[in-house]
Amino acid sequence: MTAQAHLPYEIDQHEGAKPVKRWTRGVPVEPGALRQLANVASMPFIHRWVAAMPDAHIGRGATIGSVIPTIGAVIPAAVGVDLGCGMIAVRTSLRAEDLPESLKTLRSEIEAAVPHGRTRGRDKGRWHDLPAEVATAWGELAPRHQVIVDKHRAIANANSLNHLGTLGGGNHFIELCIDTEDHVWVMLHSGSRGVGNRIGSHFIRLAREEMKRWFINLPDQDLAYLSEGSQYFEDYIEAISWAQDFARTSRELMMRAVLGVLHRSDDLPEFQHGDMAVNCHHNYVAREHHYGEDVLVTRKGAVRAGLGELGIIPGSMGARSYIVRGKGNPESFCSCSHGAGRVMSRTEAKRRFTVADHEAATAGIECRKDAAVIDETPAAYKSIEDVMAAQSDLVEVVHTLRQVLCVKG
Repeated sequence: MTAQAHLPYEIDQHEGAKPVKRWTRGVPVEPGALRQLANVASMPFIHRWVAAMPDAHIGRGATIGSVIPTIGAVIPAAVGVDLGCGMIAVRTSLRAEDLPESLKTLRSEIEAAVPHGRTRGRDKGRWHDLPAEVATAWGELAPRHQVIVDKHRAIANANSLNHLGTLGGGNHFIELCIDTEDHVWVMLHSGSRGVGNRIGSHFIRLAREEMKRWFINLPDQDLAYLSEGSQYFEDYIEAISWAQDFARTSRELMMRAVLGVLHRSDDLPEFQHGDMAVNCHHNYVAREHHYGEDVLVTRKGAVRAGLGELGIIPGSMGARSYIVRGKGNPESFCSCSHGAGRVMSRTEAKRRFTVADHEAATAGIECRKDAAVIDETPAAYKSIEDVMAAQSDLVEVVHTLRQVLCVKG
């Protein structure tokens, strides 16, 4: 029996690189993701090791489901372009028996209240008639945004105002869930929309230019980095911090909009909410202290799970989701997974599964059941039960939720 067999994680060690600690026992990880983790671990500014969560799968720049602690540098492509992407969940006093037999009307009303999705030509996922609450929230974000735009004009005109409080597309969603005590929860997943994409793409490009300028060879061009003290490092930290605040505010606005729909519904009794609420990023950069050093921690598809901190680990459309409490495990840099993690690409999911497969997998859930969402079908994701088992030393489960309604971007 190897020494690793006694550990809750597996260790990869490559020549000239820091270790990679993977909480992936019992969970598949494709070879491409392992190569990405090794490449990141070879960068000279990695602090101690790279941590991989059980939902780890291949991404652009770095593995989704990775925790990258750095000193003196940051890798913009490792953070990606959906800056501040994360989750928010609120428990209400509604009970399962309070919900109407059909949730179709509620889904339609939620879809009408929160712009979502993408179309060619016309951006249906933006505000065309801006609510006063959104305008007020933008007023608080606008001054910092203007400072950033004045330094980097490429970030201007990114639908910043009209995307605030909107869901976006892809795997972003709004759900009604039921916990094991029959309480109704509202949960949603979203990020920083067009402005986050513009900021992320801009600084990824600048980092690549810096590598060319200094003749720095990399194992992957998506590992281009900005060094602390360089021209763009502080600008990037300033911009991404703002984008993370934009994303958090956006989730709060959408949550209020969805709760408003529920309060106005003739099909539901009066209720209260807010006795338990969680709002957490899972795609971001933060300044933290680990193993005696001040470091920048990039969580690309990972949630901070400090001792006692609450987080959200969602399953796919037909799987369970979890409200968790962090155990503050220092070896994962106080982190846990951000979901189940894809087990196949979107293209492969569309090739492999049919609408009938999707309908069977989402039986009993009020959601879209058409060809356009096949890439989000539950079978395209890893088993959330296996993912949770692999990180039992990182978090404890506080609430287990099952979806009954899902709005997909």
